[in-house]
Amino acid sequence: MTHGAHSHPHDERNDSVLVAINDELVPKAQATVSILDSGFILGDGIWEGLRLHEGRLAFLDRHLQRVYDGARAIDLDIGLTPEELTARLARVLTANGMNDHVHVRLMISRGVKSTPYQDPRATVTGPTIVILPEYKQPGEEVYTRGMKLFTVHVRRGRPDVQDPRLNTHSKHNCIQACIQAAKAGADEGLMLDPQGFVATCNSTHFFIVRRGEIWTSTGNYCLDGITRGVVIEIARDAGIPVFEKNFSLSDVYGAEEVFITGTFAGLTSVGDVDGRPFPGPYPGPMVKRLQGLYAERIAAEPVLPGL
Repeated sequence: MTHGAHSHPHDERNDSVLVAINDELVPKAQATVSILDSGFILGDGIWEGLRLHEGRLAFLDRHLQRVYDGARAIDLDIGLTPEELTARLARVLTANGMNDHVHVRLMISRGVKSTPYQDPRATVTGPTIVILPEYKQPGEEVYTRGMKLFTVHVRRGRPDVQDPRLNTHSKHNCIQACIQAAKAGADEGLMLDPQGFVATCNSTHFFIVRRGEIWTSTGNYCLDGITRGVVIEIARDAGIPVFEKNFSLSDVYGAEEVFITGTFAGLTSVGDVDGRPFPGPYPGPMVKRLQGLYAERIAAEPVLPGL
């Protein structure tokens, strides 16, 4: 069961979806990878979340750019062109008869090892490429109740330790943040950067609204978020001042509105940070306006060929 901004009602159709493992389609219940797979042994790989809206894989070009940038950064040869990978995505969606309200998890590991060992030279196969599509629609309460956040002790690290801008399978710091937030009764953990400024949440990006302005972090210590980037663009196009800057928890506590962004739910209002409430109803006026602009931007995306 998922929580917070990723909460969704159960859909029985997901019990029988087909999953792509490399170039083979298999029922989800039978979909497996090797115990010697790099992703299982070491978290060595990259992943991407995609959202299917009325035949459109929203912002697919940006997601694929992040996939290939990340693969190059960790010296992983995907073995497919972006066009070939797009064709695989279309194939699994078509095989499942999917068109709308679908979340797709694309996972690419370095491949199977000869033995459990971190050296990439012990990899004896090509990459393992898994495409898992599921019917997932955010529950109405995701947008109306206001998410609850808790500032955790786990920091977003420097790039010389583990680059926080890479969407790799190695997510343990975010998992630790999620655990601490859950123990505090919150939906997500709010994470600070090494200097103590607000960075991001453990699985979404963080924004505040102050005096008609939108503030978000510098982006130096968070994933290069696709939805985050789109929201910044649509706000600026609408004449709303947006600042990527350092700010502290004191600025957060004094905000008029707070919201988070992510591929699954788009823009979601926050109702409480560290026990400091933000008045409803949710969404507030700024978030509601941005949600409308975001929906318009998605509607302008191209339909995936074949769907």
